[in-house]
Amino acid sequence: MSDATKLEVPPRRKGLTRSQKRRLSRGVQYVVFVAALVAFALSADWGRLKNQFAQADIAEQMFPDVITLALKNTVLYTLSGFLVGLALGMVIALMRLSSVGPYRWLAGIYIEIFRGLPALLIFIFIGVAVPLAFPGTEIVGGTYGKVALALGLVAAAYMAETIRAGIQAVPKGQMEAARSLGFSPARAMVSIIVPQAFRIILPPLTNELVLLFKDSSLVLFLGVTLEERELSKYGRDLASTTANSTPILVAGLCYLLVTIPLGFVVRRMEAKAQEAVK
Repeated sequence: MSDATKLEVPPRRKGLTRSQKRRLSRGVQYVVFVAALVAFALSADWGRLKNQFAQADIAEQMFPDVITLALKNTVLYTLSGFLVGLALGMVIALMRLSSVGPYRWLAGIYIEIFRGLPALLIFIFIGVAVPLAFPGTEIVGGTYGKVALALGLVAAAYMAETIRAGIQAVPKGQMEAARSLGFSPARAMVSIIVPQAFRIILPPLTNELVLLFKDSSLVLFLGVTLEERELSKYGRDLASTTANSTPILVAGLCYLLVTIPLGFVVRRMEAKAQEAVK
């Protein structure tokens, strides 16, 4: 076939490459996101929001009590509940791993019950059911003791599973090496396995601390005095007194003052853990 009779094939039109399509898609998403933000900003009544949530004179009245009283109580409630939950969670985790059947069954029942119940019901149980069941019995520490117990019971169910997973993540060779050196099983667990497990589970335990910090707002169901109020109760009381929601906003900012740094710490620990694995 001569060159004159050959059909001329038109050159193929080049379309967008994959990377160009991805950039185009990303650009469209950014445009849509910015447009949605602008539409939201233009449609909101910022004047009414400022009058209800951003009154500077009301916010000034909250200081320094919002820090020295409300935030301090919130931190104390959280830390006490975390320590109780950690201690109880460790015991339950070891029971869960025990070779004794009844220990495993009791630990499993506890975890299923307290993971399934809302924290609110646990607070009501501690504040109402316990005094009815044991008349004249006072929980050590008053309100602080009740909050520590309620938060600890809730946290222990989650911490127990986290600790159990951490212990099981430690290579079995660690226990075998400890036993070969003459360690008893209990001593090997306490001295060798548990410290390694805690390095693994530190980020999720810190997440649990953040959750407890927010759950401490349920203390109002125990009935607290003015000096025992935490951030949420303090903000709600002032909001009712002033007929304005500024105290609630300030209380929320105080929560973020603690939770955001904790979240940053968690991300840093997770990043270090991933680097260690690599």
